Amino acid sequence: MLQLFCGLAMLIAGAELLVHCAVRMAANLKVRPLLVGLTVVAFGSSAPQITISLQAAFNDTPDIAVGSVIGSNIFNVLVTLGLSALIIPLRVSRQVVRLDIPLMIIASALVFALALNNQLNRLDGAILLIGLGVYLGLLLRQSRNSGHHHTSQDQPPTSWPINILMMLLALILLSIAGHLLLGAAVAVATELGLSERIIGLTIIAVSASLPELATSLIAAFRGQREIAVGNVIGSNVLNLLGVLGFTALIAPEPLSVSPNALDFDLPVMLGVAALCLPVFYTGYRVTRAEGLLFLGLYLAYALHVVSFTMGMPLTSKLEHLMLFYVLPALLVYLLLSTLRAWRRH
Repeated sequence: MLQLFCGLAMLIAGAELLVHCAVRMAANLKVRPLLVGLTVVAFGSSAPQITISLQAAFNDTPDIAVGSVIGSNIFNVLVTLGLSALIIPLRVSRQVVRLDIPLMIIASALVFALALNNQLNRLDGAILLIGLGVYLGLLLRQSRNSGHHHTSQDQPPTSWPINILMMLLALILLSIAGHLLLGAAVAVATELGLSERIIGLTIIAVSASLPELATSLIAAFRGQREIAVGNVIGSNVLNLLGVLGFTALIAPEPLSVSPNALDFDLPVMLGVAALCLPVFYTGYRVTRAEGLLFLGLYLAYALHVVSFTMGMPLTSKLEHLMLFYVLPALLVYLLLSTLRAWRRH
């Protein structure tokens, strides 16, 4: 219990400090907070994820290495963005809709395609890392092509050494907090006798995503909506191209991908990434109603994973409800909303 409370306290403190430093860094660089959120904040809040995946790969538990990334990406979009939108409707820039969301969808599809042979080998890892380099290059080009500079009105520029030291402290706090919360969660899951796949998709994925969740929530509370959105999108791309790529490249054996992940989890992850495009495009924002929609979808996904793993009779009923009622209704709603937004633009 003490480990849990210490982890939560360090998580909140680290996230608060990271958002504070990110806003000041944007002022120093005279760029939009979105760019800092997509890069520095995303890299920092994803630090626990790469540690978890590497440890899992070298401990011969590849289901956790792959499953935690899949589960984390689903959680980041549906829960982190959903809760952030409930705090304050999130403003989405045109760059996110035109560049970052399509790249997140492409990265999700690339991982899905590479995993079709039930594994991610060193060549796959190299391909993913090359994709990460392309993504970072596009972000750099986008920032250089920006026709105007942005400065924060409430955060004056500060000295680089102080800001860098504060950001390093924030990253250390987030990393330690992630390990403490992960240890507590895995201990509980092990006592409950859960499988590696469900531990990776749920317990570990949620624990690894807590830095992103805390950072985006605090950014939303402070009105830094671009950081709240950029943190999630950047973290998801980094998880897919950077974390999985680096882990597959240096792991002693190829990362195995379970048939259940191919049949259900990876398609869901790809679908969630694709869902962002029409939602973000309609008004270039995420409303509170859409935030509730995201949270409801994650609840349905989590119920399905748990019921399927434990062999509960609820599984078939939930699948029938999702496939024949919820998803068709959601598809019609998104198509109509996108059509209305396209006519307005």
